[in-house]
Amino acid sequence: MVSKFTTRDFTLIALLAALGMATKPVITPVARMVAGPLSLPGGAVAGGFYMMWLIIAHGLTGKAGSATLVGVVQAAVAGALGMVGSHGATTVLTYTLPGLVADAVFLVPGPSKVGVGRAALAAGLANLSGAALTSFLFFRLPFLPRVVTLVAGGISGSLGGVLAMVIVRKLAKHSSRKNRGESM
Repeated sequence: MVSKFTTRDFTLIALLAALGMATKPVITPVARMVAGPLSLPGGAVAGGFYMMWLIIAHGLTGKAGSATLVGVVQAAVAGALGMVGSHGATTVLTYTLPGLVADAVFLVPGPSKVGVGRAALAAGLANLSGAALTSFLFFRLPFLPRVVTLVAGGISGSLGGVLAMVIVRKLAKHSSRKNRGESM
């Protein structure tokens, strides 16, 4: 699998992982401010934004495993910088599982180009898996709050997938204009 990746692909994956990590300290408090009054879990709501980076990686490289590699790089960075919080060593799981889930969705046969629907499904299920894992491992939520967390995570993730495809399409459009020598 790794042999199919180019230096450009690895560079994009590293940059997107870094962007995801760099924006996390800004997005998390904002998500909690919005989610708190609605009695929604802040992490599950913010997760849609985090999943966006996984989908953008796949959209820009077009290669299976891209989303997983973003998660692995983010887990390594979080561990190296001491950003594991209460997750400790399980940070590897909480960052990598969503990437694996997103990549699994992209492996299902379908159109060669990833559309908005598949991106929304991939990001939604990725965030749902992360929310399920953290709610099970750390929060031990009762049934109803767990269901609310999972639903919020799925919806938020799906919105992140849609946003990711908007970004990928705008970047592709800009790139094709640049390659044709047009100005913006």
